[in-house]
Amino acid sequence: MQSTLTAVDVSAPTESSSTAVSWGPIVAGAFAASGLTLILMLLGSGLGLTMVSPWSGLSTSVTTFAASTAAWLIIVQWLSSAAGGYLAGRLRTKWVGVHTDEVFFRDTAHGFLAWALATLLVAGVLGSALSAAVGTGVQAASTVASGAAMGASAGATANAGGAATDNATSYFVDALFRPADAARL
Repeated sequence: MQSTLTAVDVSAPTESSSTAVSWGPIVAGAFAASGLTLILMLLGSGLGLTMVSPWSGLSTSVTTFAASTAAWLIIVQWLSSAAGGYLAGRLRTKWVGVHTDEVFFRDTAHGFLAWALATLLVAGVLGSALSAAVGTGVQAASTVASGAAMGASAGATANAGGAATDNATSYFVDALFRPADAARL
């Protein structure tokens, strides 16, 4: 029995060197989603402030406020992510000769990347605002603490010396309580 071997030239199809990810539409979708998130958050803040009243008994309950806040945050995330993902999918370059399932996957990947980038942008902006607010609160607390310490030391000095006329604020207190008409003195 004789076997015959023939040489067959096997070549693998070459992959394209260009990537399927278009970063321009992803960044545009992320900026659109971030902008829409910030606008809807401002709208939600306004709606939330209408639920709070300075008069007792007229505000909504805490559970209602918390539930509506959570629902609004979820709605904001859905709307802004949908808008950013849709924009990223529509702005990408058209792929010719690609199966429709692959086009659907690539559009979905573009939308997901736009959502991820938008989430990072919004987290950065809100984190920066939160750190600035905390820094301002710490600065205010340190100012109050140093003022209280100075007041306590000034009070101790005045009590030790026995002279209350040396107090720097005495003139201003007298000016505030002095009647406007000098003849009434």
